[in-house]
Amino acid sequence: MRWALSNLDLIGQLTLNHVRLAVIPIIASFVLSIPLGWLANRNAVLRAVVITGGSLLFTIPSLPLFVILPLVIPTRVLDETNLVVALCIYGVAVMARSAADALASVEGPTLDASTAIGFSPAARFFRVELPLAGPVLLAGIRVVSVSTIALVSVGVIIGSSNLGYLFQNGKQRGILAEVVVGILVSLLLALVFDLVLVGLGKLAMPWAAPTGTHRHRSAVGTGTTPVAASGGAVAGAGPVDAGPRRGDGAR
Repeated sequence: MRWALSNLDLIGQLTLNHVRLAVIPIIASFVLSIPLGWLANRNAVLRAVVITGGSLLFTIPSLPLFVILPLVIPTRVLDETNLVVALCIYGVAVMARSAADALASVEGPTLDASTAIGFSPAARFFRVELPLAGPVLLAGIRVVSVSTIALVSVGVIIGSSNLGYLFQNGKQRGILAEVVVGILVSLLLALVFDLVLVGLGKLAMPWAAPTGTHRHRSAVGTGTTPVAASGGAVAGAGPVDAGPRRGDGAR
């Protein structure tokens, strides 16, 4: 605590830089993964390319990636742009699969119904598919957020000013308190990012209530049994056929 109190300015500055370097890759990976997820659900070949490609990208070690990137984009090795681009690559690698699974989870009959009432393909995607895929997308971006917060610290090896400095400097000088503070602030930062994403998810998707709560309210509000309210078999009626899920035949 004494070391932390004596270095609050340094900790605050490093934390702000850490946030700045993490926000852009998190947002970019979310935006870029949506079209990739859409492509992955067109057919089995595209899905294999997107999913396998993402897995391979995530296996690239960070240090070689920092060296390779200046050969692809006009930057220097010791440039924060390299770190941001590398974090975007890792974020998209993780998020692409989540986006593909999220869009694939939308029921086929729902898509057919939206087409039947006159939605264009673009309107159907933005007004039906994307909102219904929201809960799975939220789960994916929360994973990306945590991994990005952790990976930003690696940027200290190319001179980036972030919380990774506390790990490096504390180890070199033998100051255990500095390392511990770096770990604790990183954990706190990851928690804050996660809470912000959850809050944004609730604002954007107020209808996405827990399944059990939704069924209970439906049963109470309509006076029907939970089974009937959830779409199950009703006395005197045959079994309900939900129809095939979208993409079953293609895969």
